[in-house]
Amino acid sequence: MCENFIGKWKLVDSENFESYLKEIGVGMMTREMLENTKLLLEVSIDGDKVKMQSTTPVKSHTMEFKLDEETEYDTIDGRKMKAAFEIVDGKLLQHEEPTTSGYTTSSDIIRWIEDDKLIVKLESHGVISKRIYEKQ
Repeated sequence: MCENFIGKWKLVDSENFESYLKEIGVGMMTREMLENTKLLLEVSIDGDKVKMQSTTPVKSHTMEFKLDEETEYDTIDGRKMKAAFEIVDGKLLQHEEPTTSGYTTSSDIIRWIEDDKLIVKLESHGVISKRIYEKQ
């Protein structure tokens, strides 16, 4: 189901990402670092687990999950979250909620493949960001 997402993906375009990060409660210094960093994303599957590893020149982050099961994880900026992942019409849907006090914003993240690109739409309380990755 997630086979189309497997591979290494390089971030090539980003729209409104800083506004999205601000909406979900990411601090200014971390927002600037994430906004100005060219991210490399590697997606792999091991049995029934999907693994997404994000690498920047400053920091790496790995998230593992099973489809249709809630999982808890830390984000690249240190927020503690719980999320559920599912495939609907070829798109990987993620709904996440914070588990740490002080962060009250949930997000919906949709990932899909379009014209050999990985498109990621992030939304929180009406603030929408779009990120585009090319396969390496």
